[in-house]
Amino acid sequence: MSTSSVSKGCFVFKPSAKKRKTHSLESYFRHGCESAESSETRFRLCQDLWDKIKTDTEILQDELNRKILDSLLDFTRKCSSTRQHSDWTSQMRASEIPTAALVLGVNVPDHDMTFQSLSDLLRQSVTPHVTSVQAKECGALKHLMKKVLERLMDTVVDDDDDDEGESERPQLQKSVHCSLSTLCDWYAAKTTKSSSGTPGKKRSSPAKDEQLQQPPVVIIFKDLEAFNPRVLQDFILICSRYIDRLPLMFIFGIATSPSTIQHMLPHSVSSLLCIELFQSLSCTQHLATVIDKLVLTSHFPFKLNGKVMQVLISLFLYHDFSVRNFIKGIQLALLEHFHSQPLSVLCCKKKEALHNVTQLSQKDLIKLKDLPSFTRYLEKQEPQEQVNLTEDAHLKEVCQNLIKGLHKYHKNYYPTLRCLHTLTSSLPRYPLGKQIRELHLICLEKNVWENEDYQSAMKLLKMLAKDELIASLQRCLEILQPVKSKKMKKACVQLEELLAKFKQLDTAAAEMTDNADDSFTSPVKNLQKKTDLFQLQKTLLEMNETRRSKKMSPFEILRNEALEFIDSLVKNHLSPPESQPLHEVCYYTSSATVRRHLNATPRTCIQAALSRPFYYLQNDKLKTEDGSVSNAAPDICIAYKLHLECGRLINLYDWLEAYATVVSAAEGHDPDSDSQGKVDEVKHARFIRAVSELEFLGFIKSTRQKTDHVARLTWGGC
Repeated sequence: MSTSSVSKGCFVFKPSAKKRKTHSLESYFRHGCESAESSETRFRLCQDLWDKIKTDTEILQDELNRKILDSLLDFTRKCSSTRQHSDWTSQMRASEIPTAALVLGVNVPDHDMTFQSLSDLLRQSVTPHVTSVQAKECGALKHLMKKVLERLMDTVVDDDDDDEGESERPQLQKSVHCSLSTLCDWYAAKTTKSSSGTPGKKRSSPAKDEQLQQPPVVIIFKDLEAFNPRVLQDFILICSRYIDRLPLMFIFGIATSPSTIQHMLPHSVSSLLCIELFQSLSCTQHLATVIDKLVLTSHFPFKLNGKVMQVLISLFLYHDFSVRNFIKGIQLALLEHFHSQPLSVLCCKKKEALHNVTQLSQKDLIKLKDLPSFTRYLEKQEPQEQVNLTEDAHLKEVCQNLIKGLHKYHKNYYPTLRCLHTLTSSLPRYPLGKQIRELHLICLEKNVWENEDYQSAMKLLKMLAKDELIASLQRCLEILQPVKSKKMKKACVQLEELLAKFKQLDTAAAEMTDNADDSFTSPVKNLQKKTDLFQLQKTLLEMNETRRSKKMSPFEILRNEALEFIDSLVKNHLSPPESQPLHEVCYYTSSATVRRHLNATPRTCIQAALSRPFYYLQNDKLKTEDGSVSNAAPDICIAYKLHLECGRLINLYDWLEAYATVVSAAEGHDPDSDSQGKVDEVKHARFIRAVSELEFLGFIKSTRQKTDHVARLTWGGC
């Protein structure tokens, strides 16, 4: 497999099929997995759970995009039927190209899924001639034309500058000329062929048949802002000349604002487009729906603790607004949890979890006893019970009861959370957050009823009007009714009784108001008399006591009763997960791992590699005790360490001499000899290469202040 070449090059030798080794996903999962004997079960549970989450996510995203996609389909059908009938010229000029401006938002990673769904729906119900292009593959007009023709016609398109490639192309593979006239001829042949049909087949109605004969040609520009404006302008001008022969339609994918079209296209070009605006659901609403359906539910046993949730939400809000990346973060946490937690075999449906408890090994039971939550549970038990828990059979039985309690906790937690959010989400200044995810994070940290914001929210709820309070309680009842839990059913009965009492308040309140008016005499009348200072003070005290002793109205009594019911519901079911024994089997807590994988810091990693090359190269000669770099380290590591000892400007000659001294010591020269620190051609070349690599990595840059100096772009030590 040797090669000979005049010039230097890189040659790739592909391994033979016999030598290739295929590794299953399960084998990768087992690598470095704790408690490898249960890794097969954990991998199966992880895969099943992720498949379920992925399926539900895709269904949810289809539902969220359904409205905007249906609007786009109606637009394409309307434009297609309009063009084929006499009202084409009455509604739009003959040279105008129907264009849909689809504003999707700045969450660019999510756009591919939307465009894929749109393309599939268009092919199924409107036209088979649909293609999409991206800016990175259309740097010039000929590239754009070539991509459009190749994807629509499914053939090879000749490029005028590719004569050499044309000569090397196999003769059996036909090619066509890169022009829209070629596309028009192909479209005419396609429509004529489809209109002829098969012999003996019954033809449909003329209008419907005509509509099927001339389906539109839809071109989707996925990232309009990234396109070269000049390329886009020329393409639109060319397409407008063929609109009478080719029923073209454009769909512009816009991430920022519809005004982008006016900024990119002059009026002479934009006037050739008949533009209609379509606005998709905002990414924040999309995230709220995903969290509501995937995270705040008891259907999935896997959970995230508060810190991990905060990391994922922060990455969403401050980096990319991508719901797709948020779901990828959940997938990462799911994989890490099942890979690193041996007791994650219990993170599944209740019936399967109870069965897996009976299959726990002696080693797993020891790890179960070491869980902090189980240790706290054990400390609260009686001495005799603590002794009994040393037996494996009794320990498994208790573990099954704790797993049942954990599932009951989740079944009651989320309905109660929604009820509290329903009551507090409309309060002034949103003391417990406007979004339910904010309230969820508060509840994950500590007892929410001990929070000052909770106390202020309850005070504000005591000021709610009757209609607002009844409407909120009615929504709470609708939340609790579908829950199949004894405690939630009991809460539903109490809530129904409260609502029935509210309905009977009108007549009772009127009677009590009349009685209160007859029996109440205000001390203010006594102030009309002439009195001294002592008498005035006595009268004011009587007024204050009367105001305090004033009886509350029936509505106020009932309102306090309703809020006490909500408060008891919160205190019973909204305790943080850490209060539940064995919560570690379901909750993933390593926020640092998620942040390290999803929010990478390449500069920090590069600096760590240059400062401590031993941990990357695993060479014993590079190992040092004090954290300094060995003189046997790679040249770039030595140059990097020396540059940290310099100021803002680095003298290249001094830097070279210091480098030569370190390298000479590594080569074993005597420090007192004349050759020590001597710069030869090889050391000079190695130093230049190391400096060039540091400049490429962004640690230094050339400066005009001094010709033989470079500017340092880092600060501090390693």
